[in-house]
Amino acid sequence: MGRKLIAIMFLLISALLSAGCTGGGGEGQGDGKGGAPHVTGSVPGGLDANEEADIFYLREEEKLARDAYTYFCDLFGAQIFERIAESEQTHMDAVLTLIDRYGLEDPAQAEAGKFTNETLQEMYETLTTRGAASETEALAVAAEIEETDIVDLQEALARTDNPEITQVYTSLMQGSENHLRAFVRNLRQLGVDYQPVVLSEEEFETIISEDIPSVRGMGS
Repeated sequence: MGRKLIAIMFLLISALLSAGCTGGGGEGQGDGKGGAPHVTGSVPGGLDANEEADIFYLREEEKLARDAYTYFCDLFGAQIFERIAESEQTHMDAVLTLIDRYGLEDPAQAEAGKFTNETLQEMYETLTTRGAASETEALAVAAEIEETDIVDLQEALARTDNPEITQVYTSLMQGSENHLRAFVRNLRQLGVDYQPVVLSEEEFETIISEDIPSVRGMGS
């Protein structure tokens, strides 16, 4: 009986361990709009200081975009802000998978418009104040946010050779490029020829040239 009991206990423990390894929800899965893949499992450590700092910063930077677009949606009711705010939540979740993966502490605060990083706190307050002036200004601020995201992701990619992190950041950048195109498209429909603030003129034109119509003939 003793050997039989040990065998049963071994089978139960094996089953529990197997369930723990294969379970999990859909947090961080792509949304079809440039969302990042889901990363599973936990690997404590294994990151250098730059990689950790970038993960923390990008987690809150995606929150800044989400909170700003939600704020603009509440002010102006434009659907584009609601739609892209939802996509930014997916981006936040994607970075959270990296935080969970490497056993880090999430810096993102639950309250909208509140940030652990002081630079991002100041940026949020400045940009939302500017964008509150008009819907057109809000769209321009949103485009600037996406430009900034793209540059920050490029720099973070240059500081890592971790394939999981690279995969997430690359997908996030594709999403930011899609968002930039959408905001610029909406501005041009309003007759506004948006000029890059953060990206170089050449890189900006490369990103938006895929499907953005010319502003000529649409008014000033």
